[in-house]
Amino acid sequence: MPLSEPAAREHIHTREVVCRGYRRADGLWDIEGHLTDVKSYSFNTEQRGRLEPGDPVHEMWIRLTVDDRLTVHAVEVVTEKSPYQACGDITPDFQKLVGLNVTKGWTRAVKERLGGVHGCTHLVELLGPVATTAFQTVFPLLSREAEERAKAEGTRRVSHGRPPLLDMCHMFRSDGEHARRHWPEHYTGKREDDAAAD
Repeated sequence: MPLSEPAAREHIHTREVVCRGYRRADGLWDIEGHLTDVKSYSFNTEQRGRLEPGDPVHEMWIRLTVDDRLTVHAVEVVTEKSPYQACGDITPDFQKLVGLNVTKGWTRAVKERLGGVHGCTHLVELLGPVATTAFQTVFPLLSREAEERAKAEGTRRVSHGRPPLLDMCHMFRSDGEHARRHWPEHYTGKREDDAAAD
């Protein structure tokens, strides 16, 4: 169900974030994020002059190259448009992400390395949806392929450690129904035999 009918209003600003995930021929994955900010009105800037409606105030790109476990192997960051010429000077610092893992602790690790004056607010914010896009790109496809292999071989798919999504949100809580059905070896809720004993 969409949002309710809004009050009378005037459109002022649009931020668009588009993220895409790609499987590379070399076995790695590219996860790309693109952010734009545009205004619905003209205004003057100190260094870029007058911006017309629809001309991006910000236009920024990030590409993370990750492996199957979401460890970052390479980072590319571009500030194509920004209010100040020096905004893009910080992009080389994003190399501090190489070697990090895009799983639990990602947001904290990013803020430790690139928070505040050590980074760019917009690019750091973009790393959030880029990270979730990495999850959506890599894990479902690898899981599907593992199930297809197991089915073709007539075997049962074997779990390899703790599922990355476990306890990442309420749907995947370790004591929830999804964990009970799909990851029984990691399920921490009440088991049927426990309930029968009560």
